[in-house]
Amino acid sequence: MTIDFSSVMVDDLDKAISFYIGILGLVKGADIPMEEYRFVTVYSPEKPDGAQLILQPTNFPPSKTYQKALFDAGLPATSLITKDINAEVRSLKSKGVVFRGEPRDAGVILTVVFEDTCGNLVNLVQPKMMPPSGNR
Repeated sequence: MTIDFSSVMVDDLDKAISFYIGILGLVKGADIPMEEYRFVTVYSPEKPDGAQLILQPTNFPPSKTYQKALFDAGLPATSLITKDINAEVRSLKSKGVVFRGEPRDAGVILTVVFEDTCGNLVNLVQPKMMPPSGNR
């Protein structure tokens, strides 16, 4: 069994595409029209065969409520992994990304939360010891 997709709710699909691709540097996977909607995924250029993130529009009213509740509570909607959190934070700050604090030590990881401009908080994580490829 594998995890191929996960989703993050976004309040504006085009804004999400601009952020996740233009700012974070992810790559567009699928962009499939589905009646009045679109199925859009992004993935890491560092792991093109890895899981893809579905940019899920909040067209269903309860999803908007849930997304806002997570954001207001300070809970990240998803997490992204980096090999160098400090360099990543500097790079993203230079592109205007808003962080909720500075990277902090959380035991086996370094972590910091940022806003994705689409109604979500994202946890940026650097494992202190990266697992060997394929052993996550």
